[in-house]
Amino acid sequence: MTSAACSPVANIAPTVTDTGHPVVTETPVTNSAEPVTLTVMAAASLTESFTELGAVFELQNPGVKVVFNFAGSQALAEQLAQGAEADVFASASEKYMIFAVDSKRVNTEDIKNFAKNRLVVIFPKDNPAGITSLADLTGSGIKIDLAHKNVPVGQYTLEFLDKANATPFLDEDYKDKVLDNVVSFEENVKVVVTKVLLGEADAGIVYLTDITSEASEKVGTLAIPTDLNYLASYPIALIATSKNYDLAKAFIALVLSPEGQAVLAKYKFIPVA
Repeated sequence: MTSAACSPVANIAPTVTDTGHPVVTETPVTNSAEPVTLTVMAAASLTESFTELGAVFELQNPGVKVVFNFAGSQALAEQLAQGAEADVFASASEKYMIFAVDSKRVNTEDIKNFAKNRLVVIFPKDNPAGITSLADLTGSGIKIDLAHKNVPVGQYTLEFLDKANATPFLDEDYKDKVLDNVVSFEENVKVVVTKVLLGEADAGIVYLTDITSEASEKVGTLAIPTDLNYLASYPIALIATSKNYDLAKAFIALVLSPEGQAVLAKYKFIPVA
């Protein structure tokens, strides 16, 4: 993967979408026939929505190729700390965005929250364990797959379990009983979805946005009540050392624009507005 030695000069002007919403687009002017590569590091849960936004951005910016690095936010933050080159970082956790600030890869003033997400329980469509309530996750022999606590969704799951312990509708040792049924902790949320799809687990806890149109045909869902759920905020920022500063800012502008927020909403994210 190559990147341009410097940012192309850009003409920034508002355009209007089919819905009538203005959106900032950027058309790079470059004398080189070689495409400019914009590298976006994004949380695994953003795979579908950001892939679509990348395609939109390429159409708006001829000669630009958006390359994504999707992984757990903790892994991406560590890559940045070790010097990985990139232009934009989108995290599923404010914690790992601050980690990027501490490693001098992101400036605090450049951070913007662009979406929110919530947790949901999933299980194979045929529901072999007969899961119909949160209490069923403590049943004997139930196999549960979760993200590791270092992964944002894994930490949010633990916070949900802490809240569940305090509710009178569930056992006071609910958290311990659920964790006793965990058969594997994964490095990103997409692995949890895959293992449930394959029937390797009776249940998993993922983001609502992970129930893609394809996954919805193969899994059932169990809602986690709002008072027990965790509303995750997603921050985005340009990398301080980006070689494509103007394009990085334009990509972030797209994500925050009405058009970008509509794409995120289509994939079940909660828009920042």
